[in-house]
Amino acid sequence: MDSYDGETNYMHQEDDWDRDMLLDPAWEKQQRKTFTAWCNSHLRKSGTQIENIEEDFRDGLKLMLLLEVISGERLAKPERGKMRVHKISNVNKALNFIASKGVKLVSIGAEEIVDGNAKMTLGMIWTIILRFAIQDISVEETSAKEGLLLWCQRKTAPYKNVNIQNFHISWKDGLGFCALIHRHRPELIDYGKLRKDDPMTNLNTAFDVAEKYLDIPKMLDAEDIISTLRPDEKAVMTYVSCYYHAFSGKQKAETAANRICKVLAVNQENEQLMEDYEKLASDLLEWIRRTIPWLENRLPENTMQAMQQKLEDFRDYRRLHKPPKVQEKCQLEINFNTLQTKLRLSNRPAFMPSEGKMVSDINNAWGNLEGAEKGYEEWLLNEIRRLERLDHLAEKFRQKAAIHEAWTEGKEEMLQQKDFETASLSEIKALLKKHEAFESDLAAHQDRVEQIAAIAQELNELDYYDSPSVNARCQKICDQWDGLGGMTQKRSEALQRTEKLLETIDQLYLEFAKRAAPFNNWMEGAMEDLQDTFIVHTIEEIKGLSTAHEQFKATLPEADKERMAILGIQNEIAKIVQTYHVNIAGSNPYTTINPQEINAKWDKVKQLVPQRDQALIEEHTRQQNNERLRVQFANQANVIGPWIQTKMGEIGRISIEMHGTLEDQLTNLRQYEKSIVNYKPKIDQLEVDHQLIQEALIFDNKHTKYTMEHIRVGWEQLLTTIARTINEIENQILTRDAKGISQEQLNEFRASFNHFDRDHSGTLGAEEFKACLISLGFDIANDAQGENEFARIMSIVDPNRMGLVTFQAFIDFMSRETADTDTADQVIASFKILAGDKNYILEDELRRELPPDQAEYCMARMAPYTGPDGVPGALDYMSFSTALYGESDL
Repeated sequence: MDSYDGETNYMHQEDDWDRDMLLDPAWEKQQRKTFTAWCNSHLRKSGTQIENIEEDFRDGLKLMLLLEVISGERLAKPERGKMRVHKISNVNKALNFIASKGVKLVSIGAEEIVDGNAKMTLGMIWTIILRFAIQDISVEETSAKEGLLLWCQRKTAPYKNVNIQNFHISWKDGLGFCALIHRHRPELIDYGKLRKDDPMTNLNTAFDVAEKYLDIPKMLDAEDIISTLRPDEKAVMTYVSCYYHAFSGKQKAETAANRICKVLAVNQENEQLMEDYEKLASDLLEWIRRTIPWLENRLPENTMQAMQQKLEDFRDYRRLHKPPKVQEKCQLEINFNTLQTKLRLSNRPAFMPSEGKMVSDINNAWGNLEGAEKGYEEWLLNEIRRLERLDHLAEKFRQKAAIHEAWTEGKEEMLQQKDFETASLSEIKALLKKHEAFESDLAAHQDRVEQIAAIAQELNELDYYDSPSVNARCQKICDQWDGLGGMTQKRSEALQRTEKLLETIDQLYLEFAKRAAPFNNWMEGAMEDLQDTFIVHTIEEIKGLSTAHEQFKATLPEADKERMAILGIQNEIAKIVQTYHVNIAGSNPYTTINPQEINAKWDKVKQLVPQRDQALIEEHTRQQNNERLRVQFANQANVIGPWIQTKMGEIGRISIEMHGTLEDQLTNLRQYEKSIVNYKPKIDQLEVDHQLIQEALIFDNKHTKYTMEHIRVGWEQLLTTIARTINEIENQILTRDAKGISQEQLNEFRASFNHFDRDHSGTLGAEEFKACLISLGFDIANDAQGENEFARIMSIVDPNRMGLVTFQAFIDFMSRETADTDTADQVIASFKILAGDKNYILEDELRRELPPDQAEYCMARMAPYTGPDGVPGALDYMSFSTALYGESDL
C-alpha cells in the first residue's frame, strides 16, 4: 500500500499504477467491479449510483456527490453546464477537496478524468478509498494497510487452514472471508463444513452472506479470483475494509454493553465484600472473647505430667487454632483495604463497619489476646522449670550412677589377671600402655564420682522423697572406687618388672637378627654363585671365574668366625630364660632365621666349594680346545679372503683393459676361470673347519675379520663375475662380426667407455653416457631437440629404464650407428627393382624373387604392417623399409 505519513501524504501512487495496474487485464476487471460497487454502496445513500466508472464521473457531479457522502462535508457548488470547461471545473473542485485532506495526487488531472481515462479514474477512486476507508483503521499502533492486515490476522488466528499474510493469494480459497464472518456472526456460517479444496463454494458463500446479512455489496467475483494467479491487491483490500467497518460498529456496541455489565458486577462484588467483612469480623471477635479466659486460668498442677499436658494444649493452640485466625485477621484487613479502594475508584462513599467491628476494634481485641497469651506462656514455663529441677537432679543421679557402675563392671577381674607372665615384650608394652590408659580413664572418672556425691548431697538438702536409696547407692560407689585404686597400683608394678626382663631378651634377639640376616644372605649368595651355571667363550673369561673362586675360598675362615659369634648370642638368650624362669611366647620376632638353619646352610657351602673347583677345571680344558679351532680357521680364512678380493680386482681390470684381440682376451679369461675353479678344495676345507667351530658353539673369532658367510659370498661373486665377463667378450665378438666392426673401432669404443666409467663399475650413468656420446662426435645440444635425440638413444640402450648403460648395449648401439651409410639407398634400389612401375610390392613378388628362407624371414617381419588401401597383401615403401631395417636406420 502507498505509505501515509504525518501529513497524510500518499507517495508514489502513479508509480504503482504504471507498474502493475493495467499490466494484467484480470486486475483491471476486478478493480472496475470492486471500485464501482464500493462507490455505489455510498452513492445509494443519496439515491443514485453509477454504471460505468470512467463515464459516470466525467462531468464531476457524481464524483462531488460521492465525496460529500463519504466525508460528511459540503463541497463548493457544482457547475450545471454541459460544456467541457464546466466538467473540468467540477472535477477540479473534487480533486481540490481530496488534496485539502492531505492527499497528494500524483499525475492525476481533471482533463484525464473528463476524457474518460480509465487508468487515471481508477487511480483517483483508489486514492479516495485509501483516504476515507482505510487510512483511519488502527490496530495496536499500526494503521492503514498494516492495521487492516493485523486486524484480519487477529480475527482469523483461531481458524484452521487460514493464514492471512497479504491481500492477494491469502484470500483465494475463500476461507479468510468466511472466518471473518464466523468470528463476528457465527450463526450465519457453518464453518466446520467448509473445505479448503472447494474455493468456489467458500467465496460465493462469503459474498452472499455478506451482501444479505451485513449490507456489504458483492465487489468481487469468485470466478475471477480463482482464475487469477494473483488477485488484485487493491480490489481485495477495498472489499476487506468493508468487513472491518461493518464489524467495528457492532464491536463498539458490545463494548458499551460490557462496560455496563462490568459496573454492575463491581457493585455486586463490593456488596459481597461488605457482607464478608461483617461476618468475618464477628466470628473473629467471638473467638477472641472465648479464648482469653482460658489463657488467664493459672491454677498450678502438682505433677510434671499435668504441667506437660497444659504446655501441650498451649502448643496445640499456637500450632493449630491461632494460625487460621491470624490468616482471617490478615484477610479481613486486606478485604477492608480492597473494598475501600474499589469504592473510591467507583466514586462511591467509603464503607463504615458496624459498631465495634472497625479494624481498630479488632486490633485492640487481638492485642488483649496476645497479652494474655504471653502471660500464660511465662507462667507455664516457670512452673515446668520448678518441677523439672527435682526430676532432673534425680534422673541425673541415676544416669551418672548407672554409667559409673557400668564402667566398673569387670574392672576388678581385669586388674587381678596374670596375663603378663606369658606375654612377649611387645605384648607387655601393649599391656603397659593399656594399663596407663586405664589409669588415665580411672583418673578421669574421679570427677564423675565426685559429681555423684554432690548430686546426692543436693537431693538431701532439697528433701527428695527417695533420699535413702540415693545415699545407699552413693556409699557403695565410693567404697568400690577405693578398692580399684589399690589393685591398679599392684598391677602396674608387676608389669614394669616383667618389661625389664623381656627388654634384655629383646635386645639379644635384635642383635641376633642384625648379624644373622647379612650372614644368611651371604651364605645364600655363596650357594647361588657356587651352583650358578656359567657360559664363557674365551680362555680369559674362564681364568677370570677361577680367580674369583679362589678369592671366595679365602674368605671362608672369617665367615666361620662370624657364624660362631651369632650362635653365641642365641646361647646367651637361653641362659637368661633358664635363670629367671621367663616364659617366652614364640620365637625371635625380628627374624625367621634360626641356628639350625645357619648350620645347615654352612654345611651346604662347604660341600659346594670342591664341586665348583671341578666344573671350572673342565671348562678351562674346553676353552683351550675352542681357541685351537679359532686359530686353525683364522689361518686359512686370512689367506682365502684376500685371494678372492685380489682375483675380483684382476677380473675387473681384464674386462676393461684392451690387450690383444677379443679372442685373446676370451682365451685368457677361460684360463683364468680354470685356475679359479682349481682353488675350490681350499674353500671346501675351510667349510670343514667352520663346521667344527659351529659344533663347538664358537660365535666369535678375534684372529680374523673373515667369516664363512663372507667367504661364501665372495666366492660366489667371483665365479659369477668371471662367467659374466666371458659372456660379455663372447657377445662383443658376435656384435663385431655381425656389424663388421674393426678391432681398432672396438678398442676406440672401449677406451671411450672406460674413460667415462670413472668408478670402474662396468656401467655408465645417463650423464656419463651423454658425455661419452659427445666425445665420439654425436650432436646432442642442450636444447629441446638435443634432449629428444638423447631420450631416443636412451630408449635403445636402456629399454628397461634402469638409468645405466652396459658396455654391450653401448657396442650394440655404436655398431648400428656406424653401419654402412648406404643402407637407405640400398633399400630404395631394392624396392624399385621388386616393385617395378608400381609403388608397392606384393607378397607373391617377394616369394618369387627371394630365396625361400629369406622370403619367410621377410614375410614374418612384415606381418604387422599393412599395404595401400584396396591392395591386399601389399607393402608400400615405408612399410617395406621399416620392416626390413627398422625405422631408426632410415
